[in-house]
Amino acid sequence: MATLFEPIKFGEVTLRNRIAMAPMCMYSCPEGDGRVQDWHLVHYPSRAVGGAGLIILEATAVQPEGRISNEDLGIWEDGQTEGLGRLTGLIKQHGAAAGIQLAHAGRKSETDGDIFAPSPIAFSDRYKEPKEMSAEDIRATVEAFREAARRAKEAGFDVIELHGAHGYLINEFLSPLSNRREDEYGGNAENRYRFLRETIDAVKEVWDGPLFIRISASDWADGGMTPDDYVPMAGWMKEQGVDLIDVSSGAVVPAAIESYPGYQVPFSETIRNGAGIATGAVGLINEPEHAEEIVRNGRADLVLLGRELLRDPYWPRRAADALGADIEAPVQYRRGWN
Repeated sequence: MATLFEPIKFGEVTLRNRIAMAPMCMYSCPEGDGRVQDWHLVHYPSRAVGGAGLIILEATAVQPEGRISNEDLGIWEDGQTEGLGRLTGLIKQHGAAAGIQLAHAGRKSETDGDIFAPSPIAFSDRYKEPKEMSAEDIRATVEAFREAARRAKEAGFDVIELHGAHGYLINEFLSPLSNRREDEYGGNAENRYRFLRETIDAVKEVWDGPLFIRISASDWADGGMTPDDYVPMAGWMKEQGVDLIDVSSGAVVPAAIESYPGYQVPFSETIRNGAGIATGAVGLINEPEHAEEIVRNGRADLVLLGRELLRDPYWPRRAADALGADIEAPVQYRRGWN
């Protein structure tokens, strides 16, 4: 059987295959209340029907000021849990595990009002200058992640991913390009990791399921983070009970990135081999044979598809056909799939 279609287990959660839907913002909460809309109830379950093993919801804000935009999903208050619970039920009804990415946009928030970051440095001329987070702000944000994890559990999610990539708040603490603090949260690698360490510990107080972290393994800029820099941090994550590192790159500072199919896969290999932890590969992985090569050769444990699953919700079926794998068609679709 194709390795891509072999089940994989994280704790008590078994994924039916190694295909995951990567988090992608939908900007579909027009009222600004962060609540699940009809769009979400159609969009995500359709990819579960299509055969993905894991569906990870878009960046879901743990605080209102932590949204990327005013239209983002939220999990900062108990009233948002009901819609999320309905969504997880639909995803799991169709055979996929349900994941949620808990996020805080930090200095890349384009919401109204004040925004916050480790240091008062704007991402670019197009963005507002953030306020430097005080110790009290940091404690409150860590608590917001903990409460969001509690709500995620109540909503029935199988997997939580913390968004530590793409220049958002956790990533901003980790990178020396955006973290210029001189207290216990800045300076050396251990101090820059402290915010994430405290966040992981807080989440695990209320969450005993699989925990993933998405990172930007390379800042693509002089003086920034590299995959080798992340190996010891990935080891710390493993020690804290993190199950998988979702390896992306870039976006903590404006930078030119030469992208091509699989351009981030070597970063996944470096972290997987260096820290001895499961990884997910992401980045222009479009063809079934490419996805199969990645997992078969141990370059990653999961393949996360983004735009390809926007184009084709039934990509797993196409991959199964290409790789000679048998997958079960939804009973409603057997006339067309078989």
